[in-house]
Amino acid sequence: MNIAMLLQMAAEVGGHRHALTCRHQHYSYKALFDAARVAASEFSDSGCEYVCVLDTSNPAVPVALMGAAMAGIPYVPINYRLASDRLDALINRIEPVYLITSPEQLRKFERRNGVTSTTSNDFVAATLNAQAPDIAWPEDPSAIAVQLFTSGTTGTPKAALLRHEHLMSYILGSVEFASAEEHEATLVSVPPYHIAGISALLSSLYAGRRIVFLPDFGAAAWLELVELEKVTNAFVVPTMLSRVIDHLDTIEHEPQADTLQAIAYGGGKMTTRVISRALELFPNVNFTNAYGLTETSSTISLLTPDDHRDALASDHPDVCRRLGSVGKPLPSVEIEIRDEDGNVLGANQAGEIYVRGPQVSGEYKERNALDADGWFPTRDAGEMDDEGFVFLTGRADDVIVRGGENISPSEIEDVLLEHEAISDAAAVPVPSNEWGETVGIAVVLKGSGEADSHELQHLIKSRLRSSRVPEQVLFVKELPYNEMGKLLRREIKLLFR
Repeated sequence: MNIAMLLQMAAEVGGHRHALTCRHQHYSYKALFDAARVAASEFSDSGCEYVCVLDTSNPAVPVALMGAAMAGIPYVPINYRLASDRLDALINRIEPVYLITSPEQLRKFERRNGVTSTTSNDFVAATLNAQAPDIAWPEDPSAIAVQLFTSGTTGTPKAALLRHEHLMSYILGSVEFASAEEHEATLVSVPPYHIAGISALLSSLYAGRRIVFLPDFGAAAWLELVELEKVTNAFVVPTMLSRVIDHLDTIEHEPQADTLQAIAYGGGKMTTRVISRALELFPNVNFTNAYGLTETSSTISLLTPDDHRDALASDHPDVCRRLGSVGKPLPSVEIEIRDEDGNVLGANQAGEIYVRGPQVSGEYKERNALDADGWFPTRDAGEMDDEGFVFLTGRADDVIVRGGENISPSEIEDVLLEHEAISDAAAVPVPSNEWGETVGIAVVLKGSGEADSHELQHLIKSRLRSSRVPEQVLFVKELPYNEMGKLLRREIKLLFR
């Protein structure tokens, strides 16, 4: 089964309906389907082995994704924010390539051997205005549909492979076909080179829900687009939702976001302070926390709207705590928590998260990371309570090892974020002659907030064991995050050297 089937089915059932809105222009399902067929023919004729979009979100993204699928060629979106040398290295790895990009990037690649290039605007115009040919696309479910480069924070970026069967398993197992009403619209503000952007496209197309692109996120722009396009659904990363909340708390008038029905969030850690405030500001909106990875074709667990409400309303500490969880595994997904030796741990025991299921690829061009039984080690650290709720505590590599004792940064950060003067905080390992590693914290104070090192050290000592007390405390203007809201701890570590 080919992912192009998702667009074909939507076009056959509701071809007249608006599938996409970008910069106030609308595109129907039939128009996108016909454009993708034109694109598939162009890709095949070019002799390319990969199709790459190197640009912000625009109509070229769904056309290229589906056109590549119809042509049987892997789709490879790349981060347009990367430095020139890193872009060059990635393009080298996918030549010969059909490159769709911005005018600025085009000038760098248009005369390069192994690269057939065009701008996104020219590509969209050409595919929309040509006669769509008949396309008999390949139906091999094991063929590669999408290749995504990892961030490469610890070395050369790996090329994660997602086959048609993985993406189709996720969509067919979590989305009901044509389930959206014609008025429904989902606002997509995550970048197109991330799995969250790809899964948002596929799931919305299959559901028949109009996609509204916001190429460049801003809190005010996000709220304005919700009102203007009568958005009903949205996906955000935690830093985006935090900025929306901060913006709402500083403006005098209430935005007209009456159409908004559901907000899904994921991609990074959401603080209970932010989500609690969001639930207050949007009392009629259903919030969902979606946890997943590139290698798992997006979401593998959900904290549902009812879970949010139950946690917010409960007086029981175990239930209240679930507001900070990523919920329970999807029905088709298995999750285990294992120790360093691979032993499965019991409830409320911290270890590494392993996942298995039909949507899990766990495969890179360089190697296959699945074990013999199909389990993928996520490198995320966490635990699971006795009701099956999963709690993330960071990356397995982020654990602070102080004198042989493992310390999770999140337990320290959670205490710090309860301080009324602190808006953000991160705990990282710092070198220690005595302990090997010890705790360092970087703290961001609110505008008028005040706190000193001794106060924060005393706070942590009063709530946690003395081994958690930071030996070094830094006050910074802001913490570094990537565009998906993931904290860049490697950059914070450098501050302590």
